[in-house]
Amino acid sequence: MELSDLRIFSAVVREGGVTRAAERLHRVQSNVTTRIRQLEDHLGVKLFKREGKRLVLTPAGHTLLGYADRLLSLAQDAEAALHDENPRGHFRLGAMESTAAVRLPGPLTVYAERYPQVVLELRTGNSQELATAVLNGDVDAALIGEPVAEAKFDSIVAFEDELAIVTSKAHPPLEEAVPQTMIVFEHGCRYRKQLEGWYAERREMPERTIELRSHHAMLGCVAAGMGAALLPKSVISTFPDCKRFRIHTLPEKDRRLRTMLAWQKGVRSARIEALAAILREPAE
Repeated sequence: MELSDLRIFSAVVREGGVTRAAERLHRVQSNVTTRIRQLEDHLGVKLFKREGKRLVLTPAGHTLLGYADRLLSLAQDAEAALHDENPRGHFRLGAMESTAAVRLPGPLTVYAERYPQVVLELRTGNSQELATAVLNGDVDAALIGEPVAEAKFDSIVAFEDELAIVTSKAHPPLEEAVPQTMIVFEHGCRYRKQLEGWYAERREMPERTIELRSHHAMLGCVAAGMGAALLPKSVISTFPDCKRFRIHTLPEKDRRLRTMLAWQKGVRSARIEALAAILREPAE
């Protein structure tokens, strides 16, 4: 059952006949009559009966009219929502775990205060998982580490972080000894890829790799002397006892990492645009 069929059916009812409905819809009368007959054949019921020169709704027609009015109204609401400049409805946002924990509370608080008609849903994962989720339509937008595929995504810079390798205080400077254990997120994590690249440049690989899903768990293992991790300094500073760490500064070319707000190429959304505007605002 097509919305166009329901529009024709509703027009015939509201205009009191095929002739006036055809004029209103800018269609020929035969086309309107054919579409009504096709709708009746599809539904297996008669929607009108003729009384003299008038078309009168049957009981089945009365039933369909109620549903038709609601469906056509809902379709109009959907079209309006797509072009509504005021954000509303569900906003499914993805973010890396460290970003969600450290960077997002402030902007999302502002967002919730400004746009109470938006229901925020947050999903965490690594950059690779989140990029796939955006392309599959599982989330509307995501905060992921660069690089972002420009052919598939529109994006803005959301945050810029300074990265560092962190070890326990007892570990010597990296120039003297390369950590033998690497503490990382699962494959697909931008931080892990960069730390693996750091080892590869030195033509060394760690003897052991520990995979964890929480940056606080990672920092706890680092503090206990279990290995080294690469994380943003903004995340490292959240650990309760930072005095137990040695922070190793990376070369300038490896030090900066931008987090991007990315969404499907060419998609326009008031909800995404509102978040992008907040992320562009200067931090207080």
